Amino acid sequence: MSAHVYQFACLQDNFGVLVHDSDTGATASIDVPEAAPVLKALAEKGWTLTDILVTHRHADHVQGIPEVKQHFPKARVVAPRGEADRVPMVDIKVGEGEIVRVGKLAARVIETPGHTVGHIVYWFEDDNLLFAGDTLFSLGCGRVMEAPMAVMWDSLEKLAELPGETQVYCGHEYTLANGKFALTVDPSNDMLKQHLEKATALRAAGKFTLPSTIGLELAINPFLRADEPDLRAAVGMPNADPADVFAEIRERKNGF
Repeated sequence: MSAHVYQFACLQDNFGVLVHDSDTGATASIDVPEAAPVLKALAEKGWTLTDILVTHRHADHVQGIPEVKQHFPKARVVAPRGEADRVPMVDIKVGEGEIVRVGKLAARVIETPGHTVGHIVYWFEDDNLLFAGDTLFSLGCGRVMEAPMAVMWDSLEKLAELPGETQVYCGHEYTLANGKFALTVDPSNDMLKQHLEKATALRAAGKFTLPSTIGLELAINPFLRADEPDLRAAVGMPNADPADVFAEIRERKNGF
């Protein structure tokens, strides 16, 4: 595997992420929440930015692009086709199933509408890497802002079908807050409790809780478990459609 991932903090609780192909030297930034930390990370690693892979149009994911492009004018900005008109300096528009290359690394685009209508994620299948933006968080999912709840559930189901060993990188460090809520709807999940203890210790030590994995999230993330009998019973919807259960727990999270 020639992919190397470097994760660092941006803004208040965003993640910056660089993906580097050691064979060719190509490097991608997953979104640009803030220019200065991205430029600092590139300098620390000695990497040259060749690509910016945008997940969605929100300012806390794209506002740093113009400043970064001043330093790396040849870097390609790849953005979701459905939102490209609201992303700065786009060079390439992509959608479902298309392949984006960073050097020799290949990322498949998966459309995940819900948080925004045009949200996409990048799955580097050969390297077991998923950059999920604000669709999937550890122990959580993005707020559903621009689509019906059922659409977001369908998007999460797409990600749930990826291989369990897939490492998941997300747009924000929300794990502890998500975990506190998760316990209210999945209180008998011992694995969830154990993971939240580990995550709490990591944060206390100043460390990140990511990456996670698809397999782990399937076991502990309530937003991927809306079809599990224990969780459905806990929220009083034992016979409900999973999409309706998802909608119920997402609404509860909105008010938590």
